[in-house]
Amino acid sequence: MKKIFSIALMLLTALSMSLNAEAKKKEIAFQMYSVRNLIGDPGKYAQNHERTLKELAQMGYTAIEAANYGDGKLYGVTPEQFKADIEAAGMKVLSSHVGHNLSNDELKSGNFDGALKWWVQCIEAHKRAGMKYIVNPGINFPKTLAEAEVICKYLNKIGEMVNAAGMKFGYHNHSHEFNKVEDKVWYDYMIEHTDADKVFFEMDVYWAVRGQVSPVEYFNKYPGRFTLLHIKDHKEFGESGMVGFDAIFNNADKAGLKGWIVELEGSNRPNIMDGMKVCADYVKAAKYVKPTYDK
Repeated sequence: MKKIFSIALMLLTALSMSLNAEAKKKEIAFQMYSVRNLIGDPGKYAQNHERTLKELAQMGYTAIEAANYGDGKLYGVTPEQFKADIEAAGMKVLSSHVGHNLSNDELKSGNFDGALKWWVQCIEAHKRAGMKYIVNPGINFPKTLAEAEVICKYLNKIGEMVNAAGMKFGYHNHSHEFNKVEDKVWYDYMIEHTDADKVFFEMDVYWAVRGQVSPVEYFNKYPGRFTLLHIKDHKEFGESGMVGFDAIFNNADKAGLKGWIVELEGSNRPNIMDGMKVCADYVKAAKYVKPTYDK
């Protein structure tokens, strides 16, 4: 009897440990641009997506941020098929990078009704794909504050449309947004002249550092505005010493963080997938990274 009890206890302990490990599994999204050489366009996607996505899921990635939308499709397939492909690999659809710049005439006149028409199909397609967030990956750099005002009104209007479809709309930076328009830093102006309930910011922490600013200082200056983050280094995580990931994640509450995305633009490894595994292993081992921020 004691032996049976001991075996049962061991099985229960093993099951408990397994469930606990599963509960603590970290949510790790990745930007599909990272593996653009494998699945970056419709042709490559059709040929390689099954193997590539499954391999990334096995590394520990749990969600995707897309980067190829056009004419109602993502990577050349219908929104429904794209969602099914991601889920078949064991991941979920989180967000998508997509944008539509204003013309010079629209910037000058302040009438961007034509540009908003472009967004109707885009938003509808992303809703069908199951996206939670649509993120503009970059927009015109304004020459004047008058143009900056028009762009912010445009972003607010897109945010209204995206909200009405049950999703959230955000803006992703590079380094040039930290330059000035007249006497104002463009990134600051953008944050201050967009409505928090219509436009969030997906700070790319690497490009912020390259723009010679501190991500944490921005979290403190504009608390709650940074719903998503691009977690990125010069190449693989932690190898450049440029980005203080611990400080960034330790200030996630101040930022307003709900999710974060790995992006790898280049690799020191022979194969980009090796680099993706290095990044996944880095954040899985980082004690300062919580299992989830979407509460």
